[in-house]
Amino acid sequence: MTTESLMTKPESARRVAPSVLVGIAAFALVGLYVLASSITLGLWTSLGPGAGLFPFAMGALLVAMSAVWLVQELRRPSAKGEGVDRGVVISVTVSLVILASVMDLLGFQLSMFLFLLYHLKIRGRRTWVSSLVIALLGSVGAFYAFNNGLNVALPVSSLAPLNVIGF
Repeated sequence: MTTESLMTKPESARRVAPSVLVGIAAFALVGLYVLASSITLGLWTSLGPGAGLFPFAMGALLVAMSAVWLVQELRRPSAKGEGVDRGVVISVTVSLVILASVMDLLGFQLSMFLFLLYHLKIRGRRTWVSSLVIALLGSVGAFYAFNNGLNVALPVSSLAPLNVIGF
C-alpha cells in the first residue's frame, strides 16, 4: 500500500461538498421561479403557444437538470475542486454588462457578434476563422430566428448608418 492510498478516502465515504449543494439548490430555485413566473404569462392561447411556454420549458429543464445533478452527486460526489477562477467570472460578468449596455445603441446582431467573437477568440482561443463563422452564424441566426420564427422583436441599432444596413 502506498501512502497516498492510505490518505485518501474511498469514493463511498466522500460527502457532497456544501458549496455543490448550494449550487444545485440555487439552480433549482431559479428554475422554480421561472416556472412560476411563466405560468402567469400564459402557456397557451387560442392561436397556439403563449408567451410563457418557452420560459416554462426552460424552467422545467433547469429543475430537471438540478435533480439529475443532485442524484449524480449523491451517488458519486465530485472531487474537491481548485476553486473558482475569478478572472473568468469577472470577464464574463463585465462582458455581459457591456453587452446589455450597448445593445440598444449597436443593435442585437452587432452586439452579440462582438460578444461571441470576444468569448470565442480571446477567452476560448479559437482560430479566427472558426470564431468569425460561429459568431456571425450565432448572432445573425439568433436574430432571424427570434424576429422571423418566433415573432419576437430584438433591438436594432439606434445609429442611422447601422440601421440602414439592417443592424
